[in-house]
Amino acid sequence: MGIFDKFKNIFSKKETEDVHLYEEGLEKTRKEFVNKIGILNKKYKKVSPEYFDELEEILIMADIGVNTVMDFIDRLKHRVKSENITDSEDLKEVIIDEMFIIYVNNQIVVNKINYSNTSPTVILFVGVNGVGKTTTIGKIAYKLKSEGKKVMMIAGDTFRAGAIEQLKEWGDRTDTKVVYSESKDPSSVVYDGVSLALEEKYDVVLIDTAGRLQNKTNLMNELEKMNKVIGKIIPDAPHETLLVIDATTGQNGISQAKSFKEITNITGIVLTKLDGTAKGGIVLAIKEAVDIPVKFVGLGEKETDLRVFDIEKYIYGLFKDM
Repeated sequence: MGIFDKFKNIFSKKETEDVHLYEEGLEKTRKEFVNKIGILNKKYKKVSPEYFDELEEILIMADIGVNTVMDFIDRLKHRVKSENITDSEDLKEVIIDEMFIIYVNNQIVVNKINYSNTSPTVILFVGVNGVGKTTTIGKIAYKLKSEGKKVMMIAGDTFRAGAIEQLKEWGDRTDTKVVYSESKDPSSVVYDGVSLALEEKYDVVLIDTAGRLQNKTNLMNELEKMNKVIGKIIPDAPHETLLVIDATTGQNGISQAKSFKEITNITGIVLTKLDGTAKGGIVLAIKEAVDIPVKFVGLGEKETDLRVFDIEKYIYGLFKDM
């Protein structure tokens, strides 16, 4: 029994709300991607060089990324040769298995938040403007509060007009304390917020940051200063730096990931609007490009639609119609 058959056995028998959300959220990608593989398998009953050429094109169009695709095709060819696979239908299961293996890459996949045992857990959010960073912070605040945690949000984006107001709105919606200031120095706002969180024994602190990437040096200096300020108050913080990327931007999102990895220590990725794209292969491409785990995915607009990323549910949601 292949990996996908195991997932199918588990999830089709016990279809939870979480599994259903992955199914719905990946519908656009599944229709586009799985339909094309289905057409390809009807066109080529036998595995051939032409089959691999067209499969390569389908995978690239799904935004899986050229390097990942080339590696993937090589692995498939090796499996075809070693297992003597000739029928294209028999290759479908191998395709799914290899996608799972490529993401996991012999590593323990860490998709959980690195919580501190001794002090407030500090999570810094970075990303360019327009990717849904502030909304993501609000949704994570909602999730953590529903789990019984005492949560604070800090408006460290003093640059974008309306950023503070947007975070305050989320504070009202989720009944979460928001620390903000009219000061243009984000580090001073962060200092005040983290100090208060320590003093008042908050469980988690979520920090919004400015989203400009045009001048990397300025942003790098700003994040470096912020990290130092946080570290002075809580020595091992920030415990996480999450990069928020809009999944609908495709390869541009991968470029952002590479750029942010150069300027600060990214520990995880949040992919927003995964339900809004037919190119959900970006999950695999981004892991291959920067080797940073996806920790959350946005699968809808409601507060509850931001979910901890689960590679098994993702693979099931992507291929359930195959």
